[in-house]
Amino acid sequence: MKSILTASATIAALIVATPAIANEDSTEVTSEASTSTPTSPPRAEKREHSYTYHGITISDPYDWLYDKSYPTVDDEDVLDYLKAENAWFEANMASQKELTEALFTEMRARIKEDDSTVPQRRGEYLYWSEFEEGAQYRKHYRKPVAGGDPQLILDETALAEGLEYFRLGALSVSKNGRYLAYSTDTNGSERFTARIKDLQTGELLPDEIPETLSGLTWLKGDTVLAYGKVDDNWRVNNVRLHTIGTPVEDDVEIFTEDDISFRVGAGLSAQEDYLIISTGDNETSEIRFVPADNPTAEQVLVKPRTKGVEYSVDIREGELWVWTNDEHINFRLARASLDNPGAWETVIAGSDEFYLTDFELFKGFFVTEGRLNGLDQVQLRTYDAPTEAQPIALPEASYTAGLSNNPEYDQTKLRLAYESMITPDSVYDYDVASASLELLKQQEIPSGYDASLYVTERTEIQARDGTMVPVSILMRKDREPGGPLHLYAYGAYGYAVPPGFSTTRLSLVDRGFAYAIAHIRGGDDLGRRWYLQGKLYERTNTFNDFVDVGRGLIERGYTAEGKVTASGGSAGGELMGAIVNQDPAQYGAVVAHVPFVDVLNTMLNTELPLTPGEWQEWGNPIESKQAFAYILSYSPYDQVSAQDYPPMLVTAGLNDPRVTYWEPAKWVAKLREYKTDDNVLLMKTNMGAGHGGKSGRWNSLYETAEEFAFILWQMGMAEKAEGE
Repeated sequence: MKSILTASATIAALIVATPAIANEDSTEVTSEASTSTPTSPPRAEKREHSYTYHGITISDPYDWLYDKSYPTVDDEDVLDYLKAENAWFEANMASQKELTEALFTEMRARIKEDDSTVPQRRGEYLYWSEFEEGAQYRKHYRKPVAGGDPQLILDETALAEGLEYFRLGALSVSKNGRYLAYSTDTNGSERFTARIKDLQTGELLPDEIPETLSGLTWLKGDTVLAYGKVDDNWRVNNVRLHTIGTPVEDDVEIFTEDDISFRVGAGLSAQEDYLIISTGDNETSEIRFVPADNPTAEQVLVKPRTKGVEYSVDIREGELWVWTNDEHINFRLARASLDNPGAWETVIAGSDEFYLTDFELFKGFFVTEGRLNGLDQVQLRTYDAPTEAQPIALPEASYTAGLSNNPEYDQTKLRLAYESMITPDSVYDYDVASASLELLKQQEIPSGYDASLYVTERTEIQARDGTMVPVSILMRKDREPGGPLHLYAYGAYGYAVPPGFSTTRLSLVDRGFAYAIAHIRGGDDLGRRWYLQGKLYERTNTFNDFVDVGRGLIERGYTAEGKVTASGGSAGGELMGAIVNQDPAQYGAVVAHVPFVDVLNTMLNTELPLTPGEWQEWGNPIESKQAFAYILSYSPYDQVSAQDYPPMLVTAGLNDPRVTYWEPAKWVAKLREYKTDDNVLLMKTNMGAGHGGKSGRWNSLYETAEEFAFILWQMGMAEKAEGE
């Protein structure tokens, strides 16, 4: 499909005296003291609260940190507690300010400030984007293929001026090249406002579509825009049509999904002649299509939803192509006629060895993507002999690669993205006729980078149940054995963490760290079954894999107990919460970004944005006592106990709709109550941002510098790091 289905702060540092916060070893916080630097961590008040399901009663004295008026957060007690935690963060990190600044300067020096993307053709224009030196945000340009001056079509820097937070969502140029539709989020809530710009006149049209969370798809001769509107609970359950120049109140809803666990998206077919409407959750799909030039016509249902059956489709030359797991866990590719779209004839059968992850249709050939033995594959195939694959040969034994932006149906060259743990981001064109690769651009590192100084390894560690877990490792060739090692993973939703390149990572590796990615179950690194073995009632495999990988690396001499540092975010933050409960002695420092740690409470709360759609991933504890008991057994917040914990840094976003701010806040409050050590525990809440932290490339980079400064500090390496 040719369009994107979904769109991808000032820290208060004052303590206000309130009964909700009782500082250790202090009695009353006076107005004079409220502006001073705190000398002890805040302690959240415990307020009696409990709930009962399936005959099991759970006490939750920090429930009050969940402002029940959310997404509005205006409870003064809650805000004061978050501000107090921020003040404690600032007070502790003040001693590492010089190190943080040094790391930030170092990281920034590796980034080419006046960088641009490689131009790509769409229609009669070449499109690209640029960063100007010093700028936080991009400018988007185009110029005619036939020749002419560049035209600035969108200036993110201008749009972000004066805003604490800014994020560009969808960006869609009409087929005739006249109109640009785009959407922006200005507070991190991921509720985007769409606007339309006339690229001929430069005029911003009065059309304004609020509360979107979707792609923006041009239809009906570029007179109509298809989009999805988000509801009060941050769910997109619809496809709507907006006609240019008409009131948004007159927009027509052409599809509505009644199942609260499903999400809806829409995009164009390969030849842009059909609008494809998809709805589904994490394990079930249902798709319809309708002519793009007549989007209010009767929709054609491909196949009714069947629980556990996922599929996606594309249309080429009047034929339907289907990617589905209906017959094999690793998916097959099939086709059908538009007259009988549910009768699927296998084109490429499912395979135990090859995990088929995607396909894309072009005029004279099609491409399949997937993984073989955990390694990315990009394969060209012909319509006459579709089972005969021509893999694109890539230059390294371990890498991550895939199709990039290929907007034209009639392509003679394919744009590819490529990188490895030692090779910077690279953009290639693959000439289909000659089967040759042309390097168009490789990420520049202005401060210098010598790949020959580094080595990358891929090894396997045996988990406690006998499963061999792959691990990708980067380190300097001159690194001393047994030194510090940073371990990263995600482990959920079938997302495989690629063994890719990172300039920021070098700030640890160049200081003697090994950097390891654990390809744990819950991701789909080794196929769909690898993902299924880390969800629902096998969820704890994910946590055990991570702990066992760390222990295995210690046993092999890569590092030592207490020298392992770890980080993860969102569901990877849940992972961090679970591993510090299970094996706290292994870690010298842990960073949990926007961590999903209050799993049981969230899965019980149907009013939260993601809950109904997440039951397929975690289980439904409302209906199932088994699910309730299993989630309770590992939920990081519920399993906090009286034991020593490693030094920890926890982050949150006040406007985060994915992992709500109170999850990390409650977790930190409970950790402060129970932990028996004197190790540092810090929480930083971005009061004007969401799930991804601060916006802007330098603001985001500074937060990474803070994270690494915390790690180096806790590993006793801060003074050495500052002196380098």
